[in-house]
Amino acid sequence: MPSFSNPGDRYGSDVLSSDWRKPKNGRSVEVTAEIGQVVEEVMTDFCGEIVKIERDLGTLILEDRRQRRRTFPLGPGFLLDGVPVILVAPNKKGPVSPTRTASGSVAVVGAKARVARASRIFVEGRHDAELIEKVWGADLRIEGVVVEYLEGIDDLSAHLRAFGPGPDRKVGVLVDHLVHGSKESRIADSVRKSPIGKNVLILGHPYIDVWAAVKPERLGKDAWPSVPRNIEWKKGICQQFGWPHRDQADIARAWKHILSKVESYADLEPSLLGRVEELIDFVTG
Repeated sequence: MPSFSNPGDRYGSDVLSSDWRKPKNGRSVEVTAEIGQVVEEVMTDFCGEIVKIERDLGTLILEDRRQRRRTFPLGPGFLLDGVPVILVAPNKKGPVSPTRTASGSVAVVGAKARVARASRIFVEGRHDAELIEKVWGADLRIEGVVVEYLEGIDDLSAHLRAFGPGPDRKVGVLVDHLVHGSKESRIADSVRKSPIGKNVLILGHPYIDVWAAVKPERLGKDAWPSVPRNIEWKKGICQQFGWPHRDQADIARAWKHILSKVESYADLEPSLLGRVEELIDFVTG
């Protein structure tokens, strides 16, 4: 019986003695994506420089030598200097103590939240509430104002009747797309004419959704695109911006990305700023 170590053995040594499954270029290693790195996306052979990293969207943008740009998801499937890599987003920088709140007010160091007032501010949805919290949250806690979201304005009258507005229980309501002739304007008019109307202030902005109250240049865009009526607005926005938009999780990531670009009142359109400030004055006055 011939020995496996015999030089004349045409099958060589034991093939199982080494890692025969190891790829020829080596296994992927995790690498932090950085602006300026040149990588190749293996599925499309698109090679370019990393010009933008969107950690909230989980994507990066490559630009090739012809200045063509493409968006790819972070993760595996890239080559860096010929080595397969898994690209991950860089860590966020640590927070810096602000001297002013995001709304522009002077920050009160060590201030405790006031016991909640009976008055409230109602907003249509979760995204509206999160945006208001990010910009006006510090002020609202000092004033003791609670923001609640309604999941739509269709049942506003029922919500108000259940709450029971009064001179000491005022309600401010922020409404999306409050323009003349809209469904929202008809609902607002009916509340104003009702017996509780004097203790309720309904204000709104002209945008279809509060997303568009964020200045588009903060997202590196010239303008918010127009979306055909037969396409869900948020999905249409993501599609035209080249963002993932397959399901609700993608929409949630898109909003997280938009919200991350808002650092202060200066990142929002004046048509929203004035309305929110007026509502705060109404419920605290």
